[in-house]
Amino acid sequence: MNYKSYILKLFLRNFMLICLILGLIYVIVKKEDILYIVLISFAILCSIQNLYTFIKRRFAAIDDFFEAVKYRDFSRWFPEDRGPKDIRFLYTGFNEVNRTIKEINVQNETQYIYLQKILEMIDVGIIAYNIETGDVLWLNDTFKEIIDFPSFKNIRFVENRKPELYTIIFETYNREPNSITIALQNEQLKVLISDTIFQIKEDSFKLVILQNIDSTLNKNESEAWKKLLSVMTHEIMNSIAPISSLADTLQRNIELSLENPQENSLEIEDLNAGIKTIKNRSQGLLKFAKTYRSLSKVTHLNLQKVQVSELFKNIELLMAPSIKAKNIAIEFSISSKRLQLDIDVHLIEQVIINLILNAKDACQQKENPLIKVEASQTQNRAIVIKVFDNGAGIPKEIMENIFVPFFTSKSTGSGIGLSLCKQIMLLHKGKILVNSIENEGTVFTLTF
Repeated sequence: MNYKSYILKLFLRNFMLICLILGLIYVIVKKEDILYIVLISFAILCSIQNLYTFIKRRFAAIDDFFEAVKYRDFSRWFPEDRGPKDIRFLYTGFNEVNRTIKEINVQNETQYIYLQKILEMIDVGIIAYNIETGDVLWLNDTFKEIIDFPSFKNIRFVENRKPELYTIIFETYNREPNSITIALQNEQLKVLISDTIFQIKEDSFKLVILQNIDSTLNKNESEAWKKLLSVMTHEIMNSIAPISSLADTLQRNIELSLENPQENSLEIEDLNAGIKTIKNRSQGLLKFAKTYRSLSKVTHLNLQKVQVSELFKNIELLMAPSIKAKNIAIEFSISSKRLQLDIDVHLIEQVIINLILNAKDACQQKENPLIKVEASQTQNRAIVIKVFDNGAGIPKEIMENIFVPFFTSKSTGSGIGLSLCKQIMLLHKGKILVNSIENEGTVFTLTF
C-alpha cells in the first residue's frame, strides 16, 4: 500500500494549522486590528475542519471494511477509480483482501464437498456429534444403513427408539477397534467399532466409526472352509482310495478261492500282507485325524509371567543333547536377563522346540551346522525371539505356503507344526515371521 500521498497531505495540513496558530498568536501579541484576529481564527477553524474530514474519511473507509469482515461479508466491492489517490490505494488493498478470502473460501468449500463425497462413498459408517448436547455435527449414509435408521439431528433420537443400540454405540468408549454384535430387526450384525474425542474451541465432540464385517467374516469363513475341505478331502482320499482298492482285490481273491479252491488257492502270505497294508493305511488316516484335532483344540491360554532366561534354560536342557548328537552346534543368547514374557509357557515352548527341530532338519546336511536362539527387546519395547539356522533355506515357490495346515515339503512331515506355531502366536496377540535365503539359511522371528 502506498502511503506517501497520504502522509504528504497530512503533513501539509498540520503545517498549515501550526502556521495559522502562530499567526494568531502573533497578531494578538502585536495587538493588531480585531478583523485580522477574526479572519485568522476562522481560517484555523476551517483548517481543523478540513483535517478532521481528511482523517475521518480514511478511518471511515477502514471502519467500513472491518464491519464487513465482522459479518463475513466479503462480497463488498470498494471503488478503485474515485476519490483521492491514497484512498484509491486503500480500496485496492481492501478489494485484494476480499478477493483472496473469497478464493480461500471457495477452495475450502470445494475441499469440504470433495471430502464429504469421499466419506459418503466409503463403506464405513461415520458420525461426529457434540458430547454435551448430542447434536450431530456430521453423519454419512453408511452409518444410517448399518444401524438401520433414517437421518437424525441429535443422538437422543436413537436413544428414544433403541436404548440398547444407543448404549453400545454412543455410551461405550472404544479406544481400540472392538468387534460387537448389534441386533437389527430379525438379524444379528457383526460390526467393528472405534471412537475418539476431539475438541473444537470449547466444545467436545466424539467421532464414532462403524464397519460392517459380517460379509467379510462370512467370505473369509467360506474360503477357509473350502481350503480346509479341499485339504481334508485330498488327505482322506489318498488314504481311502488304496485301502478300498486293496480290499476289493483281497475280497475277489477270497471269493475265487471259495468258488474253486483247487484252481484258485488262497495265499496266506499275500492275504496277510494285504491286511497289514490296510492296517497301516488305516493308522495313517487315524494319525491324520489326530493331527487335525491337535490343531483345532488350541483355543485358550494359561498365561503366566516367565523370565526368558528360564524359558531358554528349560528348552536347552531338553533339546541340546539330541541336537548335539547330530553334530549340530546350538547356541542360546539373551540381550538382558530381565526380559520377561506373559505367555502360556507350555505352548511357547512347543513353538520354539518345533522351530529348533525344523532348523535341525534343515542344516544337518550342511558343513559346520549351527542353530542360534536369541531373545532381545526392540525400541518399541516388543520382545523378539529369533531362531536361526545356516541350513538349506526355504525355496521361494513354497515360502507362502509353509503356514498352511497340512502343507509340508518333507516326506515324513505332517504339515501341522508351523500352522500350530502360527495359531499359538496369534492367540498370544503376537506374530511369527520368516526370512530365508536358499543355501544360506533361515530365521524365524517370534514377536510378542
